[in-house]
Amino acid sequence: MNLYYKLSILMGIVVVVSNFLVQFPVQYFGLSEILTYGAFSYPITFLITDLANRAYGKIVARKVVYFGFVIGILLTLIVSTNFDDIISIRIAIGSGTAFFISQNLDVQVFDKLRKKDWFIAPLTSSFFGSITDTFLFFSISFYSTGIPWVTLALGDFAVKLFITLIMLIPFRLLLNKIKDYTDNSTSKVKF
Repeated sequence: MNLYYKLSILMGIVVVVSNFLVQFPVQYFGLSEILTYGAFSYPITFLITDLANRAYGKIVARKVVYFGFVIGILLTLIVSTNFDDIISIRIAIGSGTAFFISQNLDVQVFDKLRKKDWFIAPLTSSFFGSITDTFLFFSISFYSTGIPWVTLALGDFAVKLFITLIMLIPFRLLLNKIKDYTDNSTSKVKF
């Protein structure tokens, strides 16, 4: 199985896991009002997008996003959406909207910065993707529900920034292992 398929499948899995985990506040250290468990897994999606972008370029990276989007949404609807609960439905809608917009933003920003030092593109694209994702997801999912979505969003964003910094380590390690196909015509990449 080539890198494209591995990244696409991994993207779908991470989205489903994150959509499930976002429903559970962290109950330790008084963090229940500012943090959910989804904040720890979701930033991995930006690593996946950035690796696809580095290896294949923005066109193929978008295909990974679209594939992950479809798999993520379908599995989220099946696995973690309770159709009797409006918040669960809003989480599915918020997740899909935020994911699609923030991941495409990540792809675009990464592509513009790809020729800079190795850490500039993933760090900058993940930062802008994370802030976009956080605001869209929490406002769509929890606005006017009584859930403290602003504090949850701020806590989520802080963790995403921290994880973004940590994700630079596997990005750098995997950077040496992936072949850069962007020097060749993208149309030559077979799926």
